[in-house]
Amino acid sequence: MNVPAAWYLVLAAILFGIGAFGLLTRRSALIMFMCIELMLNAVNLTFVTFSRTLSDIDGQAIVFFVMVVAAAEVTVGLGIVVAVFRRRPSSSVDELSELKG
Repeated sequence: MNVPAAWYLVLAAILFGIGAFGLLTRRSALIMFMCIELMLNAVNLTFVTFSRTLSDIDGQAIVFFVMVVAAAEVTVGLGIVVAVFRRRPSSSVDELSELKG
């Protein structure tokens, strides 16, 4: 059973749209990080789809590096969120603007 590449691209567009909508509407830092990860995975799906369609390995290599950067982003981001949680009861992004020195 061979699934057309257009279906993967439509799925990636839907996932990216859900991530962008969540990023623009939610105010919790944790939810925003999850939405960014969803958007990155949608882009990764697009890279892999084009890599498979063009029979080229470059797209899959790019996905590997995007996943490494995403893992580093999650590590740093969650460290910041945990540090904020220790000082404040919520992780609302609106309240984090008060931390300006």
